[in-house]
Amino acid sequence: MIVNECSEREKNCDLPLLANGYCVVGASSIDRAFDSLVLLGNGVTIKGQTVTPYVLKSSELYPLVYAGDAVVPGTPGNVSGQCLPNSLDAKKVRGKIVVCLRGSGLRVAKGLEVKRAGGAAIILGNAVANGNEIPVDAHVLPGTAVSSDDAIAILKYINAARRPSSARTVLGVTPAPVMAAFSSRGPNRVEPNILKPDITAPGLNILAAWSESSSPTKLEDDHRSVKYNLYSGTSMSCPHVSAVAALLKSLHPDWSSSAIRSAMMTTAAVVNTRGAPLTDAAGQAAGPLELGSGHVRPNHASDPGLVYDASYEDYLLFACSSIGVQMDPSFPCPETSPSPSDLNYPSIAISDLNGSVTVRRTVTNVGPGATRYRVTVTEPTGVSVSISPGVLSFKRVGQKKSFSVTLKARGTPGKVYVAGSYTWSDGAHVVRSPIVVSVA
Repeated sequence: MIVNECSEREKNCDLPLLANGYCVVGASSIDRAFDSLVLLGNGVTIKGQTVTPYVLKSSELYPLVYAGDAVVPGTPGNVSGQCLPNSLDAKKVRGKIVVCLRGSGLRVAKGLEVKRAGGAAIILGNAVANGNEIPVDAHVLPGTAVSSDDAIAILKYINAARRPSSARTVLGVTPAPVMAAFSSRGPNRVEPNILKPDITAPGLNILAAWSESSSPTKLEDDHRSVKYNLYSGTSMSCPHVSAVAALLKSLHPDWSSSAIRSAMMTTAAVVNTRGAPLTDAAGQAAGPLELGSGHVRPNHASDPGLVYDASYEDYLLFACSSIGVQMDPSFPCPETSPSPSDLNYPSIAISDLNGSVTVRRTVTNVGPGATRYRVTVTEPTGVSVSISPGVLSFKRVGQKKSFSVTLKARGTPGKVYVAGSYTWSDGAHVVRSPIVVSVA
């Protein structure tokens, strides 16, 4: 079974991550944008995004006002610029384009407040924490959303602005994918010796079917009906990975859920369309605690070369060692259980490393019958990694080979998570596993 990595705005985040077959999915962007230009009176053009069907009919210049300068008396200063319900003064807003900032309240509700106060359009500016990640919305009036840097630029110019243009779909946007700011990060709070999330998939501004019984904004005063809508969240990235899992099961009906998860994780991408490392919404490099093994690649997952399989009994042993619970009445926990890190998982996570630790992994050959894999290692900062043996030779499909991974601390400051990876390759297949370590 595959579950989504809950974002902060979602309420169902208490998920049973220890159950057999669960895969945790993070969210990222795709290489598609819905451009809408904001033309300022000084000739500066700012690129926003929107899917609202409404546009300003006139080409004349419209006055531009910052919501924080147009609030009714008594509005708290810390939310004065966020266009919360009944916060705008109609006398100061009517006929103007209103700049609202993200923070408190729903994005689409901010547009509803601008419309209530008689505003002509809304420019929704990202908070600094959201960076360049722009979720698009079907606003109830003309409007567009802009990045935090562009919002700051607009706030420096509050005299006049041309209307936001109608939206157009742009493909091949780079860099892509980018990790979504709302996607939850590791380390795994349930079991820090298992890396979560497992993998990342598209979850920002995803076009999907929409119930016509619900308006695109789901606001009470929005009575529009649409067949499709754009939505963001790990609830959108989860179906992508679920569909890939279903396709893999149809291609390989004898594969277990663990093998399918392994195929997706070990073939995931860690670079974007520019060939540079994947980043977050702020432009900073994203590591395994943000994106898991990487961004899912369905075609590569169909032919992974090697998989890390795990049996029902393996997960029962894992539950015994991790949470000390006997999950199956017919399977009593042994007196000595293996370490949680020894679960045959496609990634390695070591919490509070003190000195050195050795974990074991077993891979199953699902590629060519006769092949030879060599390992390469990218060590986490301050941690040495040795793998034995360094070469795995297979004679047939389905053959299993085991190896050990020894990690040794070399003075990394305590409680700081560092990341690396190890990769098996036979020249045709690349089987990559992330390593995440915190040193005691």
